[in-house]
Amino acid sequence: MRNKAVIFCAPSGSGKTTIVKHLLSVNDNLMFSVSACTRKQRPNEVHGKDYYFINVDTFKQKIEAHEFIEYEEVYGGNYYGTLKSEMERIWALNKTVIFDVDVEGGLNLKNYFGDQALAVFVKPPNIEELARRLRERSTETEEMLRVRVGKAVLELDYEARFDIVLVNDVLSNALSNAEQLVSDFLK
Repeated sequence: MRNKAVIFCAPSGSGKTTIVKHLLSVNDNLMFSVSACTRKQRPNEVHGKDYYFINVDTFKQKIEAHEFIEYEEVYGGNYYGTLKSEMERIWALNKTVIFDVDVEGGLNLKNYFGDQALAVFVKPPNIEELARRLRERSTETEEMLRVRVGKAVLELDYEARFDIVLVNDVLSNALSNAEQLVSDFLK
């Protein structure tokens, strides 16, 4: 389905990345949109696969050149954004682009694509479970964990602005439900 987009967004720790990776493994028509960011690359991440890691000056040059569909500054000076060239690359391969983005990015993409997109909000069963998941990642300081949980509390109020809310309480159910949502959208 050319020129369609599937957007999965959620607060950090809700499971959107796990769901998107699963969908990519079971649906050959989907291709992941790699976002650009200025944050430090984590040890398990690959440039060009997980993110395009670029410096702040380069990111700002791309903003000035209108090379982003959407972008934002989050978590204290780090920029994240969706490059137009990435979407065009995927569509040129006759694939449906799938996004794994935060809530603000998801809303911006939903507004940009309109009816061409399915925007799914992945919701954790509760804030305590979300905090537990983030803590288990062992990628954040306690202070950063508090910041992410605080942001998540605010982001949960946005769920009604998306096409579908997918509660990720039992992972196997969430994966199955996500498969069906995407399949129905692409028909």
